[in-house]
Amino acid sequence: MLSDVAKLVMGQSPPSSSYNDIGDGLPFYQGKTDFGATYPTPRIYCREPKKLAEEGDILMSVRAPVGATNLCKGRSCIGRGIAAIRANGIDRDFLYFYLKKIETYIDSLGSGAIFKAINKSQLAELPINDAGIPLPEQKKIAHILSTVQRAIEAQERIIQTTTELKKALMHKLFTEGLRNEPQKQTEIGLVPESWEVVALGSLAKVGNGSTPKRANEAYWEGGSIPWLNSTKIHDRFITEADQFVTPQAVKECHLPRVAPNSLLIAITGQGKTLGNSAITRIETCINQHLAYAQFHAAKIVPDFVLWFMQTRYDYLRAIAHGGGSTKGALTCGFLKTLPIPVPSRAEQQEIAAAFQTLEDKQEFAVRKQAALQDLFRTLLHQLMTAKTRIHEIEFEKVEAT
Repeated sequence: MLSDVAKLVMGQSPPSSSYNDIGDGLPFYQGKTDFGATYPTPRIYCREPKKLAEEGDILMSVRAPVGATNLCKGRSCIGRGIAAIRANGIDRDFLYFYLKKIETYIDSLGSGAIFKAINKSQLAELPINDAGIPLPEQKKIAHILSTVQRAIEAQERIIQTTTELKKALMHKLFTEGLRNEPQKQTEIGLVPESWEVVALGSLAKVGNGSTPKRANEAYWEGGSIPWLNSTKIHDRFITEADQFVTPQAVKECHLPRVAPNSLLIAITGQGKTLGNSAITRIETCINQHLAYAQFHAAKIVPDFVLWFMQTRYDYLRAIAHGGGSTKGALTCGFLKTLPIPVPSRAEQQEIAAAFQTLEDKQEFAVRKQAALQDLFRTLLHQLMTAKTRIHEIEFEKVEAT
């Protein structure tokens, strides 16, 4: 049981009068909202702590969501949503990873009509399967898992850094360009003097699609024509469809065939969908929640327009929700009037290529992170259940940076 290998400290809320956000006192952790990938981030501090976690303790969320864990960097105050677990007679990191392995089980123990939670007795009785795994092997297991985890975190840093770099580059390139030329004021702000700013409707045919009736099998059964809904907008560059319609659907429903390298824009949507854009690399039909801009102007590089549209995301969402609407939508009529900057075709290509380089780097990091996460889950299961022992493992060294 957990109580056999660790001391448990259940959190307690200190007086609210002692809370502050200026760093006065100890960091105060209240629940999973304070957790990071490995360590929590202080948001609130406390001058009069009731319960303390020490440096090196495992912190566990004991109120919804239940079971998530982090490591404590230094002495901290813990509230009712946190328990501190102080390893004794077992390797701390081994225990930390073991608790991660059984996180779903821990969550299943939670109860409560309003807030799901587990109590100290339930925590104390958690089964800890360290029998037969000597301490030196526990340390080796923890080292392997820590190495993979650090590699995962390194990829996350690359992803975040690349995202921030893209944002900074968007602001610079779409206001200053690449030719170091004077700027002029336009309806979209400052742009290089040689750039035009024209309406999207003058560069492309703009329209939207529809959803054929699902009850009509003749529209869907055996379909071979790609059909996209707004969830595909997050692919950025769409190379395949998940759903297909029939020629009869195209003939009888409002389903224009959208040409490859057209811009797609989410004109409605939940969460972060509304206002997002993508380029389709395939000929496709779309539903009514997407608009398309099929470029007919030879001077346009579609990928350049896509990257510019990323800078319009917040603006488009604000327009859609104008007047306080909670069910915002953009119209094709509005999109036709949307101002688009148009530098020379050569400069468009260079700017699009710069963003594509960053996009490729980010996608590589995402794929590598996913592969490492799969490796971590496999090792966590195999090593913690003793199905695989340390001396049986053969894999290339995982770089943590």
